[in-house]
Amino acid sequence: MAGELIALRPAAPDDFDALFAVASDPLIWEVHPAHDRWQEPVFRKFFADGLASGGMLVATDRATGEVIGSSRYDLERAEPGEVEIGWSFLARRYWGGRYNGEMKALMLDHAFQSVDRVILLVGDTNIRSRKAVEKIGGRLTSRLHHAHMAGRPATHVVYAIDRPRPTG
Repeated sequence: MAGELIALRPAAPDDFDALFAVASDPLIWEVHPAHDRWQEPVFRKFFADGLASGGMLVATDRATGEVIGSSRYDLERAEPGEVEIGWSFLARRYWGGRYNGEMKALMLDHAFQSVDRVILLVGDTNIRSRKAVEKIGGRLTSRLHHAHMAGRPATHVVYAIDRPRPTG
């Protein structure tokens, strides 16, 4: 998948070093429930889980070819007719612009070829990510997901984006 700014491709085992170079910035994770994901052993498990899911993607800057982050599709917490998009991170220099929106738009367009709804789980106190999901059209649902992350309980709120209905 490719947009104007980024390209997305399936992750491979040899992407670890490039992705960890991005993810090793502690400030990326400071408001995330898994705030320790910048540490190599924690990121190594995150990466292995992403590969095992079969839905992990690598984001590259189209202008430079540089690896700038990752995202993922997953079905584990999705209901029938849904897919989850999540586990997203971008290098900080790509924050605040159009990169995250374009990454999610590419992923949504691809997902809506086979499902009617995309869900996105966000840590309930992660205001930065919640605003980003709302900016791309995420609608807060009543669903919650409870997990244990970084050695403590974490609550995620669930946002939904439904497939656009054809016009005309």
